[in-house]
Amino acid sequence: MKRIISALLCLFLLFCAFPTFVFAEGEGNVDNGGGGMGEGEAGKNFWNPGQDGCRVTVIRASDNKPVTTPIDLTNKDESNIYFHFEKKSKLHYKSGATLAISTSKYIYTVPSKGLPTIIEDNGNANIDAIRSYFCSSETIKQIAQIVGASYETITNGNYKLLIEPIAYITFGGQRYAMTATEAALYDQKLSGGLRAKMKDLSHKNLPLAMFLEKADLGYPAYTGSRTSAQSNSTIISSLGLGVVKFREDEGEEPDDPVITANYTYRVDTDVVTSVELSTSSEIDPDSPARVTFRVGGATYNVTNIVIPEDESQLVWVKWHTPSTPQTVNISVSSNKGSLSATSIAAKVENLNTHEPPDPTARDRNDGFSAATLPDKPEYLSRSWGVWSARWHEYLVWHENWVWRTHADGTGEWVDKGKWVDKGKWKDEGWWDWTFNRYAASLTANMSLLPDDKAPTASGKIMKSGYGVKVSVTGDVDGSAPNSHITGLQTAVAYFPEWQYKSYWRLLDLTRSDNPSALQFKTNKYSTYNRRVHFTPLWFPDGKYEVSVYAFDAWTPAGMLVANLSDYVTIRGNLYDDWHVGPQLVE
Repeated sequence: MKRIISALLCLFLLFCAFPTFVFAEGEGNVDNGGGGMGEGEAGKNFWNPGQDGCRVTVIRASDNKPVTTPIDLTNKDESNIYFHFEKKSKLHYKSGATLAISTSKYIYTVPSKGLPTIIEDNGNANIDAIRSYFCSSETIKQIAQIVGASYETITNGNYKLLIEPIAYITFGGQRYAMTATEAALYDQKLSGGLRAKMKDLSHKNLPLAMFLEKADLGYPAYTGSRTSAQSNSTIISSLGLGVVKFREDEGEEPDDPVITANYTYRVDTDVVTSVELSTSSEIDPDSPARVTFRVGGATYNVTNIVIPEDESQLVWVKWHTPSTPQTVNISVSSNKGSLSATSIAAKVENLNTHEPPDPTARDRNDGFSAATLPDKPEYLSRSWGVWSARWHEYLVWHENWVWRTHADGTGEWVDKGKWVDKGKWKDEGWWDWTFNRYAASLTANMSLLPDDKAPTASGKIMKSGYGVKVSVTGDVDGSAPNSHITGLQTAVAYFPEWQYKSYWRLLDLTRSDNPSALQFKTNKYSTYNRRVHFTPLWFPDGKYEVSVYAFDAWTPAGMLVANLSDYVTIRGNLYDDWHVGPQLVE
Protein backbone atom coordinates (compact mmCIF):
# COMPACT_ATOMS: atom_id res chain seq x y z
CA MET A 1 0.00 0.00 0.00
CA LYS A 2 1.14 3.52 -0.63
CA ARG A 3 2.22 5.56 2.35
CA ILE A 4 -0.77 7.49 3.66
CA ILE A 5 -0.38 11.22 3.73
CA SER A 6 -0.43 13.08 7.03
CA ALA A 7 -4.11 13.98 6.95
CA LEU A 8 -5.19 10.41 6.41
CA LEU A 9 -2.67 9.22 9.00
CA CYS A 10 -4.51 11.19 11.67
CA LEU A 11 -7.72 9.37 10.74
CA PHE A 12 -5.86 6.06 10.77
CA LEU A 13 -4.71 6.63 14.35
CA LEU A 14 -8.30 6.33 15.49
CA PHE A 15 -8.22 2.71 14.37
CA CYS A 16 -4.71 1.92 15.57
CA ALA A 17 -5.96 1.44 19.12
CA PHE A 18 -8.03 -1.59 18.09
CA PRO A 19 -5.97 -4.76 17.56
CA THR A 20 -8.48 -6.31 15.16
CA PHE A 21 -7.78 -3.68 12.51
CA VAL A 22 -4.69 -4.01 10.31
CA PHE A 23 -3.44 -1.06 8.28
CA ALA A 24 -0.36 -0.32 6.22
CA GLU A 25 0.77 2.59 8.44
CA GLY A 26 1.71 2.11 12.07
CA GLU A 27 0.11 -1.17 13.02
CA GLY A 28 0.64 -1.76 16.75
CA ASN A 29 1.22 -5.39 17.72
CA VAL A 30 1.26 -5.20 21.52
CA ASP A 31 -0.78 -6.25 24.54
CA ASN A 32 -0.13 -6.31 28.30
CA GLY A 33 -0.95 -7.72 31.74
CA GLY A 34 0.47 -7.66 35.28
CA GLY A 35 -0.77 -6.49 38.67
CA GLY A 36 0.06 -6.60 42.37
CA MET A 37 3.41 -4.80 42.64
CA GLY A 38 4.25 -5.93 46.16
CA GLU A 39 7.02 -4.47 48.30
CA GLY A 40 10.79 -4.70 48.29
CA GLU A 41 13.26 -4.12 51.09
CA ALA A 42 12.65 -0.57 52.27
CA GLY A 43 15.30 1.87 51.11
CA LYS A 44 17.30 -0.70 49.12
CA ASN A 45 14.98 -2.47 46.69
CA PHE A 46 12.00 -0.57 45.34
CA TRP A 47 10.26 0.85 42.31
CA ASN A 48 7.94 3.83 42.17
CA PRO A 49 5.08 4.24 39.66
CA GLY A 50 6.07 6.53 36.80
CA GLN A 51 9.69 5.36 36.76
CA ASP A 52 9.32 3.71 33.39
CA GLY A 53 10.02 4.23 29.72
CA CYS A 54 10.55 2.45 26.41
CA ARG A 55 13.52 1.31 24.36
CA VAL A 56 12.95 1.73 20.60
CA THR A 57 14.99 0.04 17.88
CA VAL A 58 14.50 0.36 14.13
CA ILE A 59 14.38 -3.12 12.55
CA ARG A 60 14.82 -3.97 8.88
CA ALA A 61 11.66 -5.84 7.88
CA SER A 62 13.31 -8.07 5.26
CA ASP A 63 15.52 -9.94 7.72
CA ASN A 64 14.47 -8.68 11.19
CA LYS A 65 17.90 -7.19 11.89
CA PRO A 66 18.42 -4.02 14.00
CA VAL A 67 19.73 -1.16 11.87
CA THR A 68 20.01 1.55 14.54
CA THR A 69 21.40 1.82 18.02
CA PRO A 70 18.41 1.56 20.39
CA ILE A 71 17.13 4.76 21.98
CA ASP A 72 15.52 5.06 25.42
CA LEU A 73 12.49 7.31 25.95
CA THR A 74 11.17 8.33 29.38
CA ASN A 75 9.19 11.16 30.94
CA LYS A 76 11.41 11.47 34.03
CA ASP A 77 14.87 12.84 34.83
CA GLU A 78 16.90 9.64 35.04
CA SER A 79 20.33 11.25 35.27
CA ASN A 80 20.99 9.46 38.57
CA ILE A 81 21.02 6.00 36.96
CA TYR A 82 24.23 4.33 38.16
CA PHE A 83 23.99 0.91 36.48
CA HIS A 84 22.65 0.03 33.05
CA PHE A 85 23.36 -2.62 30.43
CA GLU A 86 24.40 -0.48 27.48
CA LYS A 87 22.11 -0.03 24.48
CA LYS A 88 21.06 -3.48 23.28
CA SER A 89 17.67 -4.64 22.10
CA LYS A 90 15.95 -7.94 22.71
CA LEU A 91 17.02 -8.98 19.20
CA HIS A 92 20.67 -8.22 19.99
CA TYR A 93 20.51 -10.60 22.94
CA LYS A 94 18.72 -13.20 20.82
CA SER A 95 21.56 -13.02 18.32
CA GLY A 96 24.12 -13.76 21.02
CA ALA A 97 25.01 -10.41 22.56
CA THR A 98 26.12 -10.77 26.18
CA LEU A 99 24.73 -8.87 29.14
CA ALA A 100 27.33 -6.25 30.06
CA ILE A 101 26.76 -4.04 33.10
CA SER A 102 27.98 -0.47 32.70
CA THR A 103 28.50 2.54 34.95
CA SER A 104 28.98 4.98 32.07
CA LYS A 105 26.59 7.92 31.71
CA TYR A 106 23.10 6.70 30.93
CA ILE A 107 21.77 8.28 27.72
CA TYR A 108 18.03 8.83 27.34
CA THR A 109 15.55 11.22 25.72
CA VAL A 110 12.55 12.95 27.23
CA PRO A 111 10.18 13.17 24.22
CA SER A 112 8.30 16.37 23.46
CA LYS A 113 5.06 14.40 23.65
CA GLY A 114 4.99 12.57 26.97
CA LEU A 115 4.75 8.79 27.03
CA PRO A 116 1.62 7.16 28.43
CA THR A 117 2.05 5.00 31.52
CA ILE A 118 3.99 1.90 30.49
CA ILE A 119 4.17 -0.05 33.78
CA GLU A 120 1.32 0.07 36.29
CA ASP A 121 1.53 -1.30 39.82
CA ASN A 122 -1.95 -2.80 39.32
CA GLY A 123 -1.19 -4.18 35.85
CA ASN A 124 -3.84 -1.99 34.21
CA ALA A 125 -1.78 0.29 31.99
CA ASN A 126 -3.83 1.61 29.08
CA ILE A 127 -2.62 -0.55 26.21
CA ASP A 128 -4.75 1.38 23.72
CA ALA A 129 -2.96 4.59 24.74
CA ILE A 130 0.40 2.86 24.31
CA ARG A 131 -0.57 1.63 20.83
CA SER A 132 -1.83 5.04 19.77
CA TYR A 133 1.28 6.79 21.08
CA PHE A 134 3.73 4.67 19.10
CA CYS A 135 1.54 4.68 15.99
CA SER A 136 1.31 8.47 15.91
CA SER A 137 3.15 10.46 13.25
CA GLU A 138 4.46 12.88 15.90
CA THR A 139 6.14 10.09 17.86
CA ILE A 140 7.51 8.38 14.75
CA LYS A 141 8.92 11.68 13.46
CA GLN A 142 10.76 12.28 16.72
CA ILE A 143 12.13 8.73 16.72
CA ALA A 144 13.29 9.24 13.13
CA GLN A 145 15.01 12.48 14.10
CA ILE A 146 16.82 10.87 17.05
CA VAL A 147 18.11 7.90 15.01
CA GLY A 148 19.12 10.11 12.08
CA ALA A 149 16.58 8.94 9.50
CA SER A 150 13.71 10.60 7.70
CA TYR A 151 10.09 9.99 8.56
CA GLU A 152 9.53 8.82 4.98
CA THR A 153 12.29 6.23 5.33
CA ILE A 154 10.99 4.85 8.63
CA THR A 155 7.44 4.50 7.29
CA ASN A 156 8.15 3.27 3.74
CA GLY A 157 7.34 -0.34 4.65
CA ASN A 158 10.95 -1.53 4.82
CA TYR A 159 11.28 -1.09 8.57
CA LYS A 160 9.56 -1.91 11.85
CA LEU A 161 9.89 -0.50 15.35
CA LEU A 162 10.76 -2.86 18.21
CA ILE A 163 9.50 -1.38 21.49
CA GLU A 164 10.54 -2.67 24.92
CA PRO A 165 9.36 -1.45 28.33
CA ILE A 166 12.08 -0.12 30.66
CA ALA A 167 11.93 0.07 34.45
CA TYR A 168 14.06 2.45 36.50
CA ILE A 169 14.54 0.75 39.85
CA THR A 170 16.55 0.91 43.03
CA PHE A 171 18.17 -2.45 43.70
CA GLY A 172 20.69 -3.04 46.45
CA GLY A 173 20.60 0.69 47.12
CA GLN A 174 21.72 1.59 43.57
CA ARG A 175 19.71 2.99 40.66
CA TYR A 176 19.32 0.71 37.61
CA ALA A 177 17.77 0.96 34.14
CA MET A 178 16.71 -2.35 32.61
CA THR A 179 14.38 -3.84 30.05
CA ALA A 180 12.43 -7.02 30.84
CA THR A 181 14.95 -9.14 28.93
CA GLU A 182 17.86 -7.53 30.76
CA ALA A 183 16.14 -8.11 34.10
CA ALA A 184 15.75 -11.81 33.30
CA LEU A 185 19.35 -12.16 32.10
CA TYR A 186 20.62 -10.28 35.15
CA ASP A 187 18.56 -12.47 37.47
CA GLN A 188 20.17 -15.52 35.87
CA LYS A 189 23.60 -14.05 36.61
CA LEU A 190 22.53 -13.45 40.21
CA SER A 191 21.05 -16.98 40.45
CA GLY A 192 17.65 -15.54 41.37
CA GLY A 193 18.89 -12.58 43.40
CA LEU A 194 16.78 -9.98 41.60
CA ARG A 195 13.65 -12.11 41.63
CA ALA A 196 14.04 -12.72 45.37
CA LYS A 197 13.81 -8.99 46.09
CA MET A 198 11.62 -7.55 43.32
CA LYS A 199 9.65 -10.40 41.75
CA ASP A 200 6.42 -8.47 41.23
CA LEU A 201 8.21 -5.85 39.17
CA SER A 202 11.09 -7.68 37.50
CA HIS A 203 9.22 -10.89 36.68
CA LYS A 204 5.60 -9.76 36.41
CA ASN A 205 4.69 -6.14 35.74
CA LEU A 206 7.77 -5.24 33.68
CA PRO A 207 7.71 -8.22 31.27
CA LEU A 208 3.91 -8.27 31.09
CA ALA A 209 3.82 -4.56 30.26
CA MET A 210 4.13 -5.58 26.59
CA PHE A 211 3.87 -8.78 24.59
CA LEU A 212 2.86 -9.72 21.07
CA GLU A 213 -0.68 -10.49 19.93
CA LYS A 214 0.72 -12.01 16.71
CA ALA A 215 4.07 -13.68 16.14
CA ASP A 216 6.71 -11.33 14.75
CA LEU A 217 10.50 -10.84 14.67
CA GLY A 218 10.94 -14.52 15.49
CA TYR A 219 8.97 -14.16 18.75
CA PRO A 220 5.66 -15.93 19.39
CA ALA A 221 2.29 -14.50 20.29
CA TYR A 222 2.04 -14.78 24.08
CA THR A 223 -0.94 -16.74 25.41
CA GLY A 224 0.13 -17.48 28.97
CA SER A 225 -0.89 -15.99 32.30
CA ARG A 226 -1.27 -12.21 32.45
CA THR A 227 -1.36 -11.97 36.22
CA SER A 228 1.45 -14.14 37.62
CA ALA A 229 5.23 -13.84 37.78
CA GLN A 230 7.03 -15.45 34.86
CA SER A 231 10.24 -17.45 34.61
CA ASN A 232 13.42 -15.97 33.16
CA SER A 233 13.20 -18.30 30.16
CA THR A 234 9.63 -17.24 29.35
CA ILE A 235 10.53 -13.56 29.65
CA ILE A 236 13.53 -13.95 27.35
CA SER A 237 11.61 -15.98 24.78
CA SER A 238 8.21 -14.26 24.72
CA LEU A 239 7.72 -11.14 26.86
CA GLY A 240 8.69 -7.50 27.15
CA LEU A 241 8.24 -6.36 23.55
CA GLY A 242 5.86 -4.78 21.08
CA VAL A 243 6.15 -4.17 17.33
CA VAL A 244 4.97 -1.33 15.12
CA LYS A 245 5.05 -2.01 11.39
CA PHE A 246 4.10 0.12 8.43
CA ARG A 247 2.62 -2.30 5.91
CA GLU A 248 0.70 -5.53 5.86
CA ASP A 249 2.65 -8.74 5.34
CA GLU A 250 2.48 -9.84 1.74
CA GLY A 251 1.63 -13.37 2.78
CA GLU A 252 3.90 -14.87 0.13
CA GLU A 253 5.73 -18.03 1.00
CA PRO A 254 9.39 -18.13 -0.04
CA ASP A 255 10.28 -20.56 -2.79
CA ASP A 256 13.45 -21.72 -1.05
CA PRO A 257 13.90 -23.92 2.03
CA VAL A 258 12.35 -22.68 5.24
CA ILE A 259 14.74 -23.79 7.94
CA THR A 260 13.83 -21.72 10.97
CA ALA A 261 10.93 -23.80 12.33
CA ASN A 262 11.75 -25.32 15.71
CA TYR A 263 10.90 -28.87 14.73
CA THR A 264 11.81 -29.04 11.04
CA TYR A 265 14.89 -31.11 10.31
CA ARG A 266 16.85 -32.48 7.35
CA VAL A 267 17.34 -36.15 6.53
CA ASP A 268 20.36 -38.03 7.94
CA THR A 269 21.30 -35.22 10.33
CA ASP A 270 22.28 -34.92 14.00
CA VAL A 271 19.73 -32.63 15.67
CA VAL A 272 18.81 -31.35 19.11
CA THR A 273 15.15 -31.26 20.17
CA SER A 274 14.39 -29.18 23.25
CA VAL A 275 11.41 -28.29 25.42
CA GLU A 276 11.07 -26.01 28.42
CA LEU A 277 10.37 -27.45 31.86
CA SER A 278 8.76 -24.97 34.29
CA THR A 279 7.81 -25.37 37.92
CA SER A 280 5.91 -23.36 40.50
CA SER A 281 7.51 -25.27 43.38
CA GLU A 282 11.13 -26.14 44.01
CA ILE A 283 12.55 -29.25 42.32
CA ASP A 284 15.67 -30.01 44.34
CA PRO A 285 18.36 -32.74 44.34
CA ASP A 286 16.50 -34.70 47.04
CA SER A 287 13.70 -35.30 44.55
CA PRO A 288 14.85 -34.29 41.05
CA ALA A 289 12.81 -34.27 37.87
CA ARG A 290 13.10 -36.70 34.99
CA VAL A 291 12.03 -35.93 31.43
CA THR A 292 11.48 -38.76 28.95
CA PHE A 293 11.65 -38.27 25.18
CA ARG A 294 10.21 -40.98 22.94
CA VAL A 295 11.54 -40.35 19.45
CA GLY A 296 10.15 -42.81 16.94
CA GLY A 297 10.93 -46.16 18.53
CA ALA A 298 13.74 -44.90 20.79
CA THR A 299 13.48 -43.67 24.38
CA TYR A 300 15.78 -41.09 25.95
CA ASN A 301 15.74 -40.13 29.64
CA VAL A 302 17.10 -36.85 30.99
CA THR A 303 17.57 -37.19 34.75
CA ASN A 304 18.67 -35.22 37.81
CA ILE A 305 16.95 -32.01 36.69
CA VAL A 306 16.71 -29.39 39.43
CA ILE A 307 14.93 -26.02 39.15
CA PRO A 308 14.16 -23.38 41.79
CA GLU A 309 10.64 -22.21 42.55
CA ASP A 310 8.85 -20.32 39.74
CA GLU A 311 11.66 -20.94 37.27
CA SER A 312 12.33 -23.02 34.17
CA GLN A 313 15.07 -24.37 31.93
CA LEU A 314 15.51 -26.10 28.61
CA VAL A 315 15.65 -29.90 28.54
CA TRP A 316 16.80 -31.57 25.35
CA VAL A 317 17.72 -34.74 23.52
CA LYS A 318 20.29 -35.19 20.76
CA TRP A 319 19.30 -37.69 18.05
CA HIS A 320 19.84 -38.57 14.39
CA THR A 321 17.11 -38.14 11.80
CA PRO A 322 16.06 -40.89 9.34
CA SER A 323 17.55 -41.06 5.86
CA THR A 324 14.18 -40.55 4.14
CA PRO A 325 11.64 -37.69 4.40
CA GLN A 326 8.89 -38.37 6.94
CA THR A 327 7.21 -37.09 10.07
CA VAL A 328 8.75 -38.33 13.30
CA ASN A 329 6.38 -38.28 16.26
CA ILE A 330 8.03 -37.27 19.53
CA SER A 331 6.31 -37.56 22.90
CA VAL A 332 7.70 -35.85 25.98
CA SER A 333 6.74 -36.53 29.60
CA SER A 334 7.99 -35.44 33.00
CA ASN A 335 7.47 -36.64 36.55
CA LYS A 336 7.53 -33.05 37.84
CA GLY A 337 6.80 -29.55 36.60
CA SER A 338 5.11 -28.44 33.40
CA LEU A 339 6.42 -28.96 29.86
CA SER A 340 6.12 -26.45 27.01
CA ALA A 341 5.31 -29.34 24.65
CA THR A 342 4.32 -32.95 25.24
CA SER A 343 3.74 -34.00 21.63
CA ILE A 344 5.89 -32.93 18.69
CA ALA A 345 5.43 -33.80 15.01
CA ALA A 346 8.96 -33.33 13.69
CA LYS A 347 9.10 -32.83 9.93
CA VAL A 348 12.14 -34.46 8.31
CA GLU A 349 12.70 -33.10 4.80
CA ASN A 350 15.02 -33.64 1.86
CA LEU A 351 16.40 -30.44 0.32
CA ASN A 352 18.02 -32.18 -2.64
CA THR A 353 15.00 -31.44 -4.80
CA HIS A 354 15.78 -28.32 -6.85
CA GLU A 355 19.03 -29.17 -8.64
CA PRO A 356 19.69 -26.82 -11.57
CA PRO A 357 19.33 -28.11 -15.14
CA ASP A 358 22.38 -28.71 -17.30
CA PRO A 359 23.35 -25.48 -19.10
CA THR A 360 23.74 -25.84 -22.86
CA ALA A 361 25.45 -23.85 -25.59
CA ARG A 362 22.06 -22.78 -26.93
CA ASP A 363 20.84 -21.19 -23.68
CA ARG A 364 20.25 -17.44 -23.81
CA ASN A 365 19.13 -14.79 -21.38
CA ASP A 366 19.29 -11.49 -23.21
CA GLY A 367 17.25 -9.71 -20.55
CA PHE A 368 19.42 -10.78 -17.62
CA SER A 369 19.99 -8.27 -14.84
CA ALA A 370 21.92 -8.93 -11.66
CA ALA A 371 19.93 -9.47 -8.47
CA THR A 372 20.99 -8.48 -5.00
CA LEU A 373 22.29 -11.21 -2.74
CA PRO A 374 19.65 -12.78 -0.47
CA ASP A 375 19.93 -11.62 3.11
CA LYS A 376 18.44 -14.44 5.14
CA PRO A 377 18.26 -14.45 8.96
CA GLU A 378 21.53 -15.30 10.68
CA TYR A 379 22.01 -16.81 14.12
CA LEU A 380 25.74 -16.93 14.73
CA SER A 381 25.50 -17.55 18.47
CA ARG A 382 23.07 -19.03 20.96
CA SER A 383 23.02 -19.28 24.73
CA TRP A 384 21.14 -21.41 27.25
CA GLY A 385 21.64 -22.78 30.73
CA VAL A 386 20.78 -25.36 33.34
CA TRP A 387 20.15 -25.02 37.05
CA SER A 388 22.22 -26.66 39.76
CA ALA A 389 21.81 -26.61 43.54
CA ARG A 390 24.20 -26.94 46.44
CA TRP A 391 23.12 -27.42 50.03
CA HIS A 392 23.87 -24.52 52.35
CA GLU A 393 24.27 -25.96 55.83
CA TYR A 394 22.84 -23.92 58.70
CA LEU A 395 22.91 -25.65 62.09
CA VAL A 396 20.38 -24.53 64.70
CA TRP A 397 20.23 -25.84 68.30
CA HIS A 398 16.74 -27.03 69.22
CA GLU A 399 16.31 -26.99 73.04
CA ASN A 400 14.62 -29.84 74.89
CA TRP A 401 14.67 -29.11 78.63
CA VAL A 402 13.99 -32.12 80.89
CA TRP A 403 13.73 -32.23 84.74
CA ARG A 404 16.23 -34.68 86.17
CA THR A 405 16.71 -35.88 89.82
CA HIS A 406 19.68 -37.77 91.25
CA ALA A 407 19.86 -40.64 93.79
CA ASP A 408 22.75 -42.26 95.71
CA GLY A 409 23.66 -45.94 95.51
CA THR A 410 20.99 -46.94 98.02
CA GLY A 411 18.20 -45.33 96.01
CA GLU A 412 17.80 -42.43 98.42
CA TRP A 413 17.30 -38.97 96.89
CA VAL A 414 20.32 -36.74 97.49
CA ASP A 415 18.93 -33.58 95.88
CA LYS A 416 15.74 -32.22 94.51
CA GLY A 417 16.90 -32.45 90.83
CA LYS A 418 17.49 -29.91 88.07
CA TRP A 419 16.60 -28.99 84.45
CA VAL A 420 18.79 -30.56 81.79
CA ASP A 421 18.83 -29.53 78.06
CA LYS A 422 18.54 -32.69 76.01
CA GLY A 423 18.27 -30.73 72.72
CA LYS A 424 19.90 -31.49 69.38
CA TRP A 425 21.60 -29.64 66.54
CA LYS A 426 19.41 -29.56 63.44
CA ASP A 427 20.42 -28.52 59.94
CA GLU A 428 17.94 -25.88 58.83
CA GLY A 429 19.86 -24.98 55.71
CA TRP A 430 18.64 -24.30 52.21
CA TRP A 431 19.58 -24.88 48.62
CA ASP A 432 21.84 -22.31 46.96
CA TRP A 433 20.90 -22.13 43.27
CA THR A 434 23.21 -21.43 40.34
CA PHE A 435 22.20 -20.94 36.72
CA ASN A 436 25.03 -22.40 34.68
CA ARG A 437 25.14 -20.60 31.34
CA TYR A 438 26.42 -22.15 28.12
CA ALA A 439 27.02 -20.56 24.75
CA ALA A 440 27.99 -21.67 21.27
CA SER A 441 28.99 -19.63 18.24
CA LEU A 442 29.41 -20.50 14.59
CA THR A 443 32.35 -19.37 12.48
CA ALA A 444 31.71 -20.22 8.82
CA ASN A 445 33.74 -19.42 5.72
CA MET A 446 33.27 -19.94 2.01
CA SER A 447 35.63 -20.05 -0.96
CA LEU A 448 34.48 -20.00 -4.60
CA LEU A 449 37.09 -20.75 -7.27
CA PRO A 450 37.23 -21.84 -10.91
CA ASP A 451 37.28 -25.59 -11.37
CA ASP A 452 40.73 -27.08 -11.84
CA LYS A 453 39.61 -28.26 -15.29
CA ALA A 454 39.07 -24.69 -16.51
CA PRO A 455 42.21 -24.46 -18.69
CA THR A 456 42.56 -20.70 -18.95
CA ALA A 457 41.43 -19.70 -15.45
CA SER A 458 43.83 -17.55 -13.45
CA GLY A 459 43.21 -17.10 -9.74
CA LYS A 460 39.57 -16.03 -9.45
CA ILE A 461 39.25 -14.97 -13.11
CA MET A 462 37.67 -17.40 -15.58
CA LYS A 463 35.61 -17.63 -18.74
CA SER A 464 31.89 -18.41 -18.64
CA GLY A 465 30.81 -21.93 -19.50
CA TYR A 466 33.35 -23.57 -17.22
CA GLY A 467 32.63 -24.89 -13.75
CA VAL A 468 33.17 -23.35 -10.33
CA LYS A 469 33.91 -25.23 -7.14
CA VAL A 470 32.99 -24.27 -3.60
CA SER A 471 34.44 -25.00 -0.19
CA VAL A 472 32.49 -24.22 2.99
CA THR A 473 33.91 -24.74 6.47
CA GLY A 474 32.11 -24.38 9.78
CA ASP A 475 33.40 -24.39 13.34
CA VAL A 476 31.04 -24.42 16.34
CA ASP A 477 32.86 -23.24 19.44
CA GLY A 478 32.05 -21.97 22.91
CA SER A 479 31.54 -23.07 26.49
CA ALA A 480 29.10 -25.90 25.71
CA PRO A 481 30.17 -29.55 25.88
CA ASN A 482 29.90 -31.62 22.70
CA SER A 483 26.89 -33.45 24.12
CA HIS A 484 24.90 -30.20 23.85
CA ILE A 485 25.70 -29.28 20.24
CA THR A 486 26.35 -30.49 16.71
CA GLY A 487 28.70 -29.24 14.03
CA LEU A 488 27.62 -27.45 10.86
CA GLN A 489 26.00 -30.08 8.62
CA THR A 490 24.01 -28.46 5.82
CA ALA A 491 24.61 -25.77 3.23
CA VAL A 492 22.54 -24.71 0.21
CA ALA A 493 24.04 -22.72 -2.69
CA TYR A 494 22.04 -20.22 -4.78
CA PHE A 495 23.14 -18.80 -8.13
CA PRO A 496 22.90 -15.43 -9.89
CA GLU A 497 21.61 -16.80 -13.22
CA TRP A 498 18.35 -17.70 -11.43
CA GLN A 499 18.22 -14.52 -9.32
CA TYR A 500 19.12 -16.68 -6.29
CA LYS A 501 15.70 -18.38 -6.54
CA SER A 502 14.03 -21.44 -8.06
CA TYR A 503 17.09 -23.71 -8.09
CA TRP A 504 19.75 -24.52 -5.55
CA ARG A 505 22.46 -27.08 -4.90
CA LEU A 506 22.57 -28.99 -1.63
CA LEU A 507 26.22 -29.34 -0.64
CA ASP A 508 27.87 -32.58 0.46
CA LEU A 509 29.15 -32.91 4.01
CA THR A 510 32.69 -34.06 3.21
CA ARG A 511 34.00 -33.78 6.78
CA SER A 512 31.44 -34.40 9.49
CA ASP A 513 33.58 -33.60 12.52
CA ASN A 514 33.64 -30.20 14.15
CA PRO A 515 35.11 -28.23 12.35
CA SER A 516 33.19 -29.55 9.36
CA ALA A 517 33.60 -29.09 5.60
CA LEU A 518 31.15 -29.10 2.69
CA GLN A 519 31.49 -29.03 -1.10
CA PHE A 520 29.28 -29.32 -4.16
CA LYS A 521 27.97 -32.80 -4.82
CA THR A 522 29.44 -34.55 -7.86
CA ASN A 523 27.79 -33.00 -10.91
CA LYS A 524 26.08 -35.70 -12.97
CA TYR A 525 26.66 -33.63 -16.12
CA SER A 526 30.42 -33.42 -15.56
CA THR A 527 32.53 -35.55 -17.92
CA TYR A 528 35.13 -35.94 -15.17
CA ASN A 529 32.66 -36.34 -12.26
CA ARG A 530 33.76 -33.04 -10.81
CA ARG A 531 32.23 -31.34 -7.76
CA VAL A 532 31.27 -28.28 -9.78
CA HIS A 533 28.50 -25.99 -10.86
CA PHE A 534 28.72 -24.95 -14.53
CA THR A 535 28.36 -21.25 -15.20
CA PRO A 536 26.04 -20.44 -18.12
CA LEU A 537 27.80 -19.64 -21.39
CA TRP A 538 25.71 -16.49 -21.80
CA PHE A 539 26.66 -14.99 -18.42
CA PRO A 540 28.00 -11.45 -18.98
CA ASP A 541 31.47 -10.32 -18.02
CA GLY A 542 31.74 -9.21 -14.42
CA LYS A 543 31.13 -10.65 -10.98
CA TYR A 544 29.61 -14.12 -10.71
CA GLU A 545 28.62 -14.33 -7.05
CA VAL A 546 27.25 -17.43 -5.33
CA SER A 547 25.22 -17.25 -2.10
CA VAL A 548 25.39 -20.06 0.45
CA TYR A 549 23.06 -20.51 3.40
CA ALA A 550 24.77 -22.72 5.99
CA PHE A 551 22.77 -24.27 8.84
CA ASP A 552 21.98 -27.39 10.87
CA ALA A 553 24.49 -26.55 13.58
CA TRP A 554 22.21 -27.41 16.49
CA THR A 555 22.15 -26.25 20.11
CA PRO A 556 19.46 -26.64 22.79
CA ALA A 557 18.50 -22.99 22.12
CA GLY A 558 18.08 -23.52 18.37
CA MET A 559 20.14 -23.62 15.21
CA LEU A 560 23.23 -21.65 14.34
CA VAL A 561 22.88 -20.24 10.83
CA ALA A 562 25.22 -18.24 8.57
CA ASN A 563 24.90 -16.27 5.33
CA LEU A 564 27.96 -16.67 3.10
CA SER A 565 28.97 -15.49 -0.36
CA ASP A 566 31.98 -15.39 -2.65
CA TYR A 567 32.57 -14.67 -6.32
CA VAL A 568 34.71 -15.23 -9.35
CA THR A 569 35.16 -12.74 -12.19
CA ILE A 570 33.91 -13.67 -15.66
CA ARG A 571 35.99 -12.45 -18.63
CA GLY A 572 34.98 -13.93 -21.97
CA ASN A 573 33.54 -17.38 -22.58
CA LEU A 574 34.87 -20.83 -23.31
CA TYR A 575 34.49 -20.33 -27.10
CA ASP A 576 37.39 -17.91 -26.82
CA ASP A 577 39.57 -20.93 -26.06
CA TRP A 578 38.60 -22.66 -29.31
CA HIS A 579 40.17 -22.07 -32.72
CA VAL A 580 38.85 -23.65 -35.89
CA GLY A 581 40.88 -23.27 -39.10
CA PRO A 582 42.85 -25.10 -41.79
CA GLN A 583 46.03 -26.83 -40.75
CA LEU A 584 49.06 -25.43 -42.50
CA VAL A 585 51.21 -28.09 -44.19
CA GLU A 586 54.73 -27.26 -45.20
